[in-house]
Amino acid sequence: MLIRNARLVAVTEHVADPVDVRVHDGVVTEVGPSLAAGPDEVDGAAGPDGVDEVHDAAGRWLMPGLWDQHVHLGQWTLASARLDLAPARSSAEAVALVRERLEEWPDLSVIGWGHRPTAWPDNPAVSDLDAIGTDQPIVLIAGDGHHGWLNTTALHMLALSSRDSVVSEAEWFMAYGRLATVLGTDGTGPDAYRRSMEAAAAQGVVGLVDLEFSGGVADWAARWAGGADLLRIRHACYADGLDDVLARGLRSGDPLADDPRLTMGPLKIISDGSLNTRTAWCCEPYAEKAVPGAEEGQPNQSPAELRALLARAAAGGLEVAVHAIGDRAVAEALSAFEDTGARGGIEHVQLTTRDDVRRMARLGVRASVQPAHLLDDREVTERLWPGRAERCFPLRWMLDDGVDVVLGSDAPVSPLDPWLAIAAAVHRAAGDDEPWHPEQAITAREALAASTDGRGTVAVGHPGDLVLLDADPLAGASDRAHAERLRAFADQVAVTWVAGVVAYARA
Repeated sequence: MLIRNARLVAVTEHVADPVDVRVHDGVVTEVGPSLAAGPDEVDGAAGPDGVDEVHDAAGRWLMPGLWDQHVHLGQWTLASARLDLAPARSSAEAVALVRERLEEWPDLSVIGWGHRPTAWPDNPAVSDLDAIGTDQPIVLIAGDGHHGWLNTTALHMLALSSRDSVVSEAEWFMAYGRLATVLGTDGTGPDAYRRSMEAAAAQGVVGLVDLEFSGGVADWAARWAGGADLLRIRHACYADGLDDVLARGLRSGDPLADDPRLTMGPLKIISDGSLNTRTAWCCEPYAEKAVPGAEEGQPNQSPAELRALLARAAAGGLEVAVHAIGDRAVAEALSAFEDTGARGGIEHVQLTTRDDVRRMARLGVRASVQPAHLLDDREVTERLWPGRAERCFPLRWMLDDGVDVVLGSDAPVSPLDPWLAIAAAVHRAAGDDEPWHPEQAITAREALAASTDGRGTVAVGHPGDLVLLDADPLAGASDRAHAERLRAFADQVAVTWVAGVVAYARA
């Protein structure tokens, strides 16, 4: 493939004049002005051997394709079919939305997503859902993904004990993998995954790190063979799948399904909870509504258990992705990395200290951050973690101290939208809101670099994972106006290529 007359987005270095870019066998092999074509040029179509497929960029902007480094792809694929509970401001409002759904479709189970009860005047209760009086299972998934609010029918179908409270943390993550038994079909077949990939490619996305709670290597291989093979995927395993991965002899980066676009990713460990459920493990107590007996939140493993998992992964050649939201969880995760020599990163790093940021840099531990979360969490942070907000999402500290930062969405907690994440990192606010601790903002160039899987300006040796844009995403002052343009930048995507093959082309 030969792309002619492209201007390169200056992710890391500036290239003044339009250039041609050749991709051969999925890799960029030449970058320069007026590259020689093959014996014949075929405009926009694949030709026979020795003939270049040529695309005229017509002076548009070319950059490495975008990556979302933290996605729960199965849950994101399901999201469009779920009942949206984000508008609910109380248990009563959520129950009313469920009633409306059942009145419309009385013979279907209800799967909801997005409620955030931290600010509600009441707590979600199983009895409130039971009072609806339906035989259908009701499963309502919190907006941060860390608990499920179920009726008794759903509890029994998922082999969970009766209770009047939500199912949270480790118990919930295990139960989530059994949701197909409630739904009959989980709505995440290869065709549904393919549609999710197509929507991502239309935004310039070429790769996803899939941290879904359920499924394993065999599931992804089957899904890939079934046609869900449009983008690059790094598949993560959890502790319950670690034995299978090690038995297969898989290391991070190894291809699955004999295709280098589908590879083994990290071991994912959820070391603490979340802010909204007040289970993120902190050095200081929550200011209100703390969990009794766990006023600072709590870990999901003992220090010994966490180190044992990191050590097993390191011995097997797997990187590790440790979910750590609270500052105590981040500190403990860094100590585990230091003690075991494991490689990888910390997911979220929502609250931490400057000293631990420096320790992250010293240890070479990557920070995988989801900037769009700060748009949702700024108000609840001020209430539950008063006096700590200046240490939340500290992207400026991280880059200044030399931490390797990558960005993602945590979809469906936030939309699978890399431009939203980039804009949030740049301006730290949505709409007309004032920036939230703007001293921790980063530039558009830095945010873009953190979204391209370590690739800078397009160069020889890069994978042929490219996106052609109608405008330069770096044209601006990294201010409010620039962030507003970036939020809508998916509209500027003209073509997305993965390994030199078109994954999206605007009609």
